[in-house]
Amino acid sequence: MERVAFDVRRAAFGVRTIAVVLGALVVAGAAQVSIPLPGTPVPMTLQPMAVLLVGGLLGARLGALSMILYLAMGAAGLPVFTPTVPLVGIARLIGPTGGYLLAYPIAAYAVGWLTQPVVPRLLDESKAGSGGEDIGRRWVRVALGVLAGLVLIHLGGLAQLAILTGNLSAAARFGTVPFLLGDLLKIAVLVPVLARLTPAIRARL
Repeated sequence: MERVAFDVRRAAFGVRTIAVVLGALVVAGAAQVSIPLPGTPVPMTLQPMAVLLVGGLLGARLGALSMILYLAMGAAGLPVFTPTVPLVGIARLIGPTGGYLLAYPIAAYAVGWLTQPVVPRLLDESKAGSGGEDIGRRWVRVALGVLAGLVLIHLGGLAQLAILTGNLSAAARFGTVPFLLGDLLKIAVLVPVLARLTPAIRARL
């Protein structure tokens, strides 16, 4: 019996390890899709969407660990950061986009925690979906989680840009305003995806 329990724990650990590594690789791949924008040192990338997706699917702890692994890979000099920013390794973390990067583990943790599937004591099959939770409530909760993650990423980027420029208004003009429309699109894409996939993925981790 003890051997079976050990084998189960080892298998679960292996699955979680693979999930953490895959999450980091997903964000690394998303970073390669980068569009420089005029008037700002911050490019438009798919990274924030990938970070929130990974955090939502893997959950708070594993999502944050995945993003810490991603940052460690980049700091070590691996080509996982956005190629359009002319800084490599740990220098990227103290550059104009470093605040966004450093916020990734926090944002992944937040969206993972806020999107944790709820299993009510009494399940009403006429209202509940695959995760045992009212579908409407799940969508609202996931939307709040995605929004919170985006806000945290922007706050991290804004803080570092404000330090580098010495001007909060300029930091917002460079790092927040150009991306607001894209953030609305991220919310529109991520909410239905996470609302549908999160219960099934979390059940396997």
